[in-house]
Amino acid sequence: QGLFGVPELSCPEGFQEAQDKALQESEQLVQKACSTPPGPETVMIFDQLSDSLCRVADLADFVKVAHPDFAFREAAEEACRNIGTVVEKLNTDVELCQSLRRLLANETVMSSLDPETRRVAELFMFDFEISGIHLDEEKRKKAVDLNVRILDLCNEFLIGTHLPNKIDKHVLPEHIRYNFTAEGNYLQVAGLHADCPDDLVREAAYKIFLHSNTQQLGRLEALLASRNSLAQLVGYDTFAHRALQGTMAKNPETVRQFLEKLSEQLSKRTQKDFEMMTKMKMKLNPHNSMLMPWDHPYYSGVLRAERYNIDPGLYCPFFSLGACMEGLNSLFSQLLGISLYAEQTKGGEIWSEDVRKLAVVHETEGLLGYIYCDFFQRPDKPHQDCHFTVRGGRLMENGEYQLPVVVLMLSLPNSARGAPTLLSPGMMENLFHEMGHAMHSMLGRTRYQHVTGTRCPTDFAEVPSILMEYFANDYRVVNQFARHYKTGQPLPKNMVSRLCESKKVCAAADMQLQVFYAVLDQIYHGKHPLKKSTTEILKETQEKVYGLPYVPNTAWQLRFSHLVGYGAKYYSYLMSRAVASMVWKQCFAQNPFDRAMGERYRREMLAHGGGKEPMLMVQGMLQKSPSVEDFVDALVSDLDHDFETFIMDS
Repeated sequence: QGLFGVPELSCPEGFQEAQDKALQESEQLVQKACSTPPGPETVMIFDQLSDSLCRVADLADFVKVAHPDFAFREAAEEACRNIGTVVEKLNTDVELCQSLRRLLANETVMSSLDPETRRVAELFMFDFEISGIHLDEEKRKKAVDLNVRILDLCNEFLIGTHLPNKIDKHVLPEHIRYNFTAEGNYLQVAGLHADCPDDLVREAAYKIFLHSNTQQLGRLEALLASRNSLAQLVGYDTFAHRALQGTMAKNPETVRQFLEKLSEQLSKRTQKDFEMMTKMKMKLNPHNSMLMPWDHPYYSGVLRAERYNIDPGLYCPFFSLGACMEGLNSLFSQLLGISLYAEQTKGGEIWSEDVRKLAVVHETEGLLGYIYCDFFQRPDKPHQDCHFTVRGGRLMENGEYQLPVVVLMLSLPNSARGAPTLLSPGMMENLFHEMGHAMHSMLGRTRYQHVTGTRCPTDFAEVPSILMEYFANDYRVVNQFARHYKTGQPLPKNMVSRLCESKKVCAAADMQLQVFYAVLDQIYHGKHPLKKSTTEILKETQEKVYGLPYVPNTAWQLRFSHLVGYGAKYYSYLMSRAVASMVWKQCFAQNPFDRAMGERYRREMLAHGGGKEPMLMVQGMLQKSPSVEDFVDALVSDLDHDFETFIMDS
């Protein structure tokens, strides 16, 4: 067997074979699309074309970051680049576009198509338009070149965001040097050391790690300028206008309004949070009580621990990985009629022996797809929790359904021999979050692969995953599975309540920080040329939106890796959280196991993938159309303390 059961991928060279096969298939499909009269079959051929390329590109996207064998990672990286180049070329293929345009221009045929087919046809057209198909040949070539340049700049910038900074060790006081990796006469600073109790270590790490770097600055400026040039070339005012088309927010004006109103609502609470942190800093460090950006994550943690005594060590024994998986299984079974079954893998199918394969089975519909669980840390594996689509679901030409395949990647610690893997509350919540994405992939059973599962606008894609966090923080859900792995004793209710309340400590300041990042992202991708340098914009926005002083000679934006994957869309996480909060309060807070609500959630929100406008899905679920004010209210009301827990603790 090859990886994921793909026969060619039993060795790294197989990527070349898989890629050649996909390219051959795509050439035949392009010819077929160009010679087919306008009708539903046109959309189907386009989707087959998308599927043949995505089947290799999506799989390679995962392998290039997660495979333990460098040769596999390198071959996957190469395949990604090659397929990416082909996609860019196809997006500027005039003849191919004409075949779709003939369909869209034929009112009789268009009116006979179902809404999903119509939307998919429009989405394919949108891909052509944002690549500049309507331009003359010279400008089209320029659009392709810009796309390739942007791809390269993204990769270079991303690498730069993680590189450590070096400093002569004599610059730092001797008593703090041991916190950093020594390299001859230099010390390497590879992160912010945000949890270190020593103020001086955090200050040094902040100033050194975030020190401005001319090369990285050049990359960021070139990336923002290239994105802006491309957007204007294809007819948009700014890159943000291009990126937000088709999203829940629709345009930069709505995003600006949302962030401004949210910031306004948070300001008093944020001030209060900063005052509490300042008091705590004065108590622990009377000589230097001014609150600085490197203090926020640390002192909010100290306040949380002091007020609620949330020691993860007290919780871990109740959250063994087995118990958490049982909990998810039980929840999905009650809400959606779905069960997860462990399935035996064949030789060569997985990339590490600790990967587990789950079959997702519905009580009446049968097998829905597969989830590969890559949960444990290993050398060279990125420390990030994420969900990868390896193969999208779609209705095939023979009438059968192509089952979706996804990977859930976590970074859980390897357990001691004989003991189960124990999760901290944060890890447990992350597991629920990623499983929310996986269920979206399994239940977004669309006819077309182009809009399957999580292939939907960014500001909607996080709703199912964040909603799962609300389930993970509800005592009725947790009580079904949290048992001490040695004694079988259930997790006491007040421990769950205290955990939930502890998350609200300084939560306004934490949210304000996210608003600041989102505003910065909007300005960077807004009107060009930018009025000031990216660092001056950072300073101005930080002081205006966030409230803690800018530190001279630092350039935090050069570490802002989300500018690559979430360019002009960093606000998405906040907006998705607002929708998830509304769905939870209105539909599940009363009874988190309500099957009728679970079915409505599947029918209205999960089933369409990206095949329906996101706001229409939200309306279907909430049975009303939420306003920007509703979004803001939902986020702010989540910060209110629960009166019952407050009284109990008092």
